[in-house]
Amino acid sequence: NHCYYHGEVQAHPSSDVTLSACSGLRSRWSQLDNLPNTQKNVVPVNISTHSYKSLLFCVLCCGLRIFFYVLEMTVSYVLMKHSQFASVISSTDYMHFCFQFQKQGKDLEKVKQRLVEIANYVDKFYRALNIRVALVGLEVWSDSDKCPITQDPFTTLHEFLDWRKVKLLPQKPHDNAQLISGVYFQGTTIGMAPIMSMCTAEQSGGIVMDHSDNPLGAAVTLAHELGHNFGMNHDTPERGCGCRMTVDRGGCIMTPSTGYPFPTVFSTCSKKDLAASLEKGVGMCLYNMPEVKVLYGGQKCGNGYVEEGEECDCGEPEECMNPCCNATTCTLKEDAVCAHGQCCEGCRLKPAGTLCRETSNSCDLPEFCTGASPHCPANVYLHDGHACHNVDGYCYNGICQTHEQQCITLWGAGAKPAPGICFERVNSAGDPYGNCGKDSKGSFAKCDASDAKCGKIQCQGGANRPVIGTNAVSIETNIPLQEGGRILCRGTHVYLGDDMPDPGLVLAGTKCGDNMVCLNRQCQNVSVFGVHECSGKCSGRGVCNNKKNCHCEAHWAPPFCETAGFGGSIDSGPMRAAGSVDSLSSIVTHLAGTQSSLYVSFLQSHFWINVWFGLKCNFPSATQLPFHPVIHYTDFEKPSPPQKPLPADPLGRSSRLGNSVATAGGHIPGKAALPIPIPTHEGK
Repeated sequence: NHCYYHGEVQAHPSSDVTLSACSGLRSRWSQLDNLPNTQKNVVPVNISTHSYKSLLFCVLCCGLRIFFYVLEMTVSYVLMKHSQFASVISSTDYMHFCFQFQKQGKDLEKVKQRLVEIANYVDKFYRALNIRVALVGLEVWSDSDKCPITQDPFTTLHEFLDWRKVKLLPQKPHDNAQLISGVYFQGTTIGMAPIMSMCTAEQSGGIVMDHSDNPLGAAVTLAHELGHNFGMNHDTPERGCGCRMTVDRGGCIMTPSTGYPFPTVFSTCSKKDLAASLEKGVGMCLYNMPEVKVLYGGQKCGNGYVEEGEECDCGEPEECMNPCCNATTCTLKEDAVCAHGQCCEGCRLKPAGTLCRETSNSCDLPEFCTGASPHCPANVYLHDGHACHNVDGYCYNGICQTHEQQCITLWGAGAKPAPGICFERVNSAGDPYGNCGKDSKGSFAKCDASDAKCGKIQCQGGANRPVIGTNAVSIETNIPLQEGGRILCRGTHVYLGDDMPDPGLVLAGTKCGDNMVCLNRQCQNVSVFGVHECSGKCSGRGVCNNKKNCHCEAHWAPPFCETAGFGGSIDSGPMRAAGSVDSLSSIVTHLAGTQSSLYVSFLQSHFWINVWFGLKCNFPSATQLPFHPVIHYTDFEKPSPPQKPLPADPLGRSSRLGNSVATAGGHIPGKAALPIPIPTHEGK
């Protein structure tokens, strides 16, 4: 099983090689300079690449039909105090990846081999972003589909994500899931995924179509959809993205439409989008160490992962730079106590209470070394429903969700939520421009007045056009006021055929009223999360984390903050070392507002992705005002794509760990495109 490699052409450090030596030799290499036909690293001389005779040469738009879901992905990530994304980073996080594949009339082993090869490519693509994708398993649906799969990509995505949440997630804990299928979707769609949904139970996944004989084609589509999960938007001309590959050599992975040659690199826009998403709290699950026993492909000394029977693993001997590890035997060198981890320094364990992971936003919690392990404890964050951003929002999956932040994401700097009357009037229509999502029949659902702030988001200010989505259009609605004048409400609509579900809908977890939060397009009481009950057991000296455990103030001990101790939680480690006099709560005041740099170590010969494949391989060729009619102005022009101390106690107590600091997230809008005159509709 150890027959998948990454490397470079000898004497050409700017080259890239991805290779499979399973059942024959297949490879892909790219170059940034003029390369002669030289020997590839780990490959014999003059090995030809995969034949492209039967590839689809037509242009395929983002939205193809392939379902692939990630169970665990590895991502190296550390929060830095620098504002530059290119800051040096040193820690490793993990994303468990699950692959679902529908199989029809194919040899099972060959199908598995193809899927691992796809995963190998994806891992290589993300390696450049310092993200590690690790394959931990495969699932092939050979008899029947486990969820309805149709030619409607939106319906299929919805069904797959529902199945993942209800069936797969409880059985196989994972971070993200993608389903690969040979069923052709309507139109030119070859994949689809929700944006900024990584690690969420409801939407961390996507669908992909296996549209090419060459597995590289599906790998590129999968990497593209996974990029949307990470918060990456399309590379459209108006964004001015930098790409190190020219269009005739494939361009970049997040381009809206792809064809042959396939893109294999990410643009500068993708890197900025990723940094912004991580800073907001997207991907909270990726900081945790993976379960090495479930890695697909078996154990191997030299793969970069410390597995059973190994004391360390720094890669192959020729690439190992770790002074504490013997690369040949995967054992610690003499006198070394540790070799890896954020709590290991100079081959020795850092003392308990040493900060090893800062908070990334106002919903995150810090982690500290335990003094017994070289690894930083798994990432934890505030329990869903905890107030954040000066009580303007609630934490949800580690992110402070507010209407204001979503307006900024859609419209750029200066945008803010529109008055409540905008939400009520527009979302009561039940049409593409105002709705609470779709019903079971696929029709747009009208919002009840109580749920209006959970439908299409309504904003004011910002850029002239939406700054997210390839096919996004601006929907401006003027609502006449009884006392004269009008209120301008700005919404967005993304036309079918784009590969992201409508980003103009209010995100789950967003505050929709006092003690109210949006869930399933309904404005529900925040008590649904149980945060008050959870925090109630912390004796008023701590807050509840996402594991439902108390994170105590610096001088109180977990689990219930009842007795004197060293702070923190049973999950995060102690906030200060034994014998320490000074409280480390002051550290927290420096945690918020930091930017994150993402690093991912690369596994040379196997992947950390739990990939369950379900692919059908049938490769076919405010105040209530009297009603007044509203006016809609629809712009059909295509816009540019998107791009700590503990908070206050939810029971009303002030934080014991310092003042709450709001997320220091920023949005980088694309350049506005020139407007195109369109017809307008005036209400009578």
